[in-house]
This record gives sequence, C-alpha cells and structure tokens, in this order.
Amino acid sequence: MTADDIVARAEFGHRPRGTRGRAAGASIWAVGRPRGWRRLHLIVENSDVVVIGAGQAGLSSAYFLGRFGFEPVVLDAEPGPGGAWRHRSPSLTMDKVHGVFDLPGVRRPHDEDGAVPVADVVPAYFGDYERTVGLEVVRPVKVSAVRRGPGGRLLIGTGAGEWAARAVVNATGTWTRPYWPYYPGASSFAGRQLHYADYRGPEEFAGRRVVVVGGGHSAMHVLSEIAGIAAATTWVTRRPAVLREEEFSEDARRAAVAMVEERVRAGLPPGSVVSVTGLGYTPVVREALDKGALERLPMFQRIAADGVAWADGRHWRADTIIWATGFRSALDHLAPLRLREPGGGIMMDGTQVVREPALQLVGYGPSASTIGANRAGREAARNVRAYLTAHPARPAA
Repeated sequence: MTADDIVARAEFGHRPRGTRGRAAGASIWAVGRPRGWRRLHLIVENSDVVVIGAGQAGLSSAYFLGRFGFEPVVLDAEPGPGGAWRHRSPSLTMDKVHGVFDLPGVRRPHDEDGAVPVADVVPAYFGDYERTVGLEVVRPVKVSAVRRGPGGRLLIGTGAGEWAARAVVNATGTWTRPYWPYYPGASSFAGRQLHYADYRGPEEFAGRRVVVVGGGHSAMHVLSEIAGIAAATTWVTRRPAVLREEEFSEDARRAAVAMVEERVRAGLPPGSVVSVTGLGYTPVVREALDKGALERLPMFQRIAADGVAWADGRHWRADTIIWATGFRSALDHLAPLRLREPGGGIMMDGTQVVREPALQLVGYGPSASTIGANRAGREAARNVRAYLTAHPARPAA
C-alpha cells in the first residue's frame, strides 16, 4: 500500500465535514471542502500504534509489536526499503562497513560478495524482511508534525492525510540531519565544502587538497579512500582519536550503550556511541593507517579563502573540506509536543519519553547506533503494550 493508494481511494464526491467514509480498508474521518470533487483530508484511526520510520529501529519495533499482538501502521518517507542505507556512498562496500546487524526473526544472508555496495545489500535485505515478516509499510509518506489530539490520541500529520494513534514509535534516525559545525571564515572559503552525507567516492577528489574533519567511522571511510588519490590530505579532530586494540565484545557494546543512555535519562542531548567506544581496527581504519592518512591535527581555529588556519599561526592550503562530523536526531516533526528539557535533550526512561508516555523514541541516543537498535525495538514494543494496557481506548471527540 502506498500513500497514493490511500489518497486515490479517498477521492470521493462531496461528503459533509466530519462524516465517515472508507479508504484503504481503514475507518477514517473524511474532512473535505464543502463542494465539488476534491481530495479529502483523512484521519485514519483504526490502528493502536503507528511506527514512523522503516529503518532498522523501526522495523525491529514493528516486528516486536506484531509478536505482542498489535498490527502497527508503519510510515516511511523513503520510496523503497533500506532507510538511510539507501543513501550511502557506492564506495562503501560490505567488506568496509563496521557492522550491519541482523533484524529480529530473519537473519541476513552472510555470503554476499564483499565488494557489493552496502546501499544495494541492506535495502534488498530490508525489503525481503518486510515481505517475510508481513509488514505493510506505507511509503513514501513524510511526517510533518505529531501533536496531541482528542481521546488521548497522538495525531500524525503527513502529506497523505492524518493518522490518529493511541501510541507512536518514532524511528526517524539521523541521516536527514547532517551536522555542520560553524567556524569563522566558512563563508569566505573559495573551494568546495561537503558533508559526508554527500560523499560518493574518491574519484572526484583526484588532484585536490582535502581537509577531512571528524573522528568517527565516516572520516575513516573517506580517508581510507581518498589518500593516494587526492594531491594531499589532512585530518583534524576536536579530540585525539582512540584506537581500540581489543575485540569489541557484547558486554562492551552494552556498556557503551548504557553510557549514552545516562545522558538521555538526564534530559541532555545524546552523545555519539563512538565517542564512548573509540575506533576499532576495522578494514577502513587499517587501510587509512597503511596509507599514512591518520596523522591527526587538532581542530583549526578558522577557515580562510584558501585553506584552514590554527591559533599558533599554522596554515594548510586546501581546496576541499569534507565534514565527517556526524548527524543529529531528525525530530523536528515532534516539536508541537514540546518535549525538550532545559538541558536541550529529551528526557527518556529507556525508550519512553517522560513528557509524553504515549511516545517511544528508537534510533535516538543509545539506539541511534545499530548496536542498540534491536534491543530498543523490543523495549519500545513492551512499553507500548504496558502503556495501552494501562490506558484503555477512549472514543475520539
């Protein structure tokens, strides 16, 4: 079922405002204008739970909700399966990625060619998963706002109409909100600046002098590929990178997630998992080391027209800056709920939002990494079950 299916089936003749109709097999409120054949605004109200986003955290949540007897409506802004993985660089192949975790209930085939792009493998796996598990994802549907509605419901506004749900699991991730830090002189730079979200492989940087900013896996990926192709590279970070020698065990993963979770329990903006875990000796890290690309410099003070400069007078000539500086949670559509705490974050009790217990956030804070996404999906489903049991349905006004 697509968003167009829903809207197309709702193109009735005139119905008075507030009368009931039928669309896409759901009970709806058909809200239209008073005359003519016009596209109607829909409030679909036959689902107890709406999941927003069909990446790993969203699919995991939907799976466990199904195990608990719910039939969630899953809304996804992408035109097809795969979530953010659809947008990864073609040069990020399966033998370079630092981890693609299996979704619950259906293992991913692990016999694929390591040279195949992640952007091909993961969307194919997610699509197969949706079909195997029986998840009907409505796409492409972009959620514009979530607000409180009558009968204790949350109203989810989209370009395809408006859903009403007793509980919402938000799994919109971070990919659509790349973070660009500001440094003085940025507007004067005569070269090219891009974020890692727009990186598509090393070829376009041949012969160029490139500054790579950032201390995480994204920076490692870029440096491992452009070193030796670019005329010169330099790597800058705010803090020295920590390369971890030991194997990253399951206990270590849980400890890393727990440290990020402490911040969101306090209502602070979540830190990144990699800031806690450090960098392991993944294939891209080893390749960057072998090419001599990991000679780290501290963060520059300002950007000049022809490069970057430090407070001690050093200057490095550059014509390209790649900001591998991470992403922020894509939560603008939740603004009407006023969830932010004075500390700038959203106070959480596990995956449940303290200010709005009908809302679960997965893919936020500790579950923004693939390390915690499946665990968060299970927890969110349990919380939804507990919340709906404690708050029986009330008729909408």
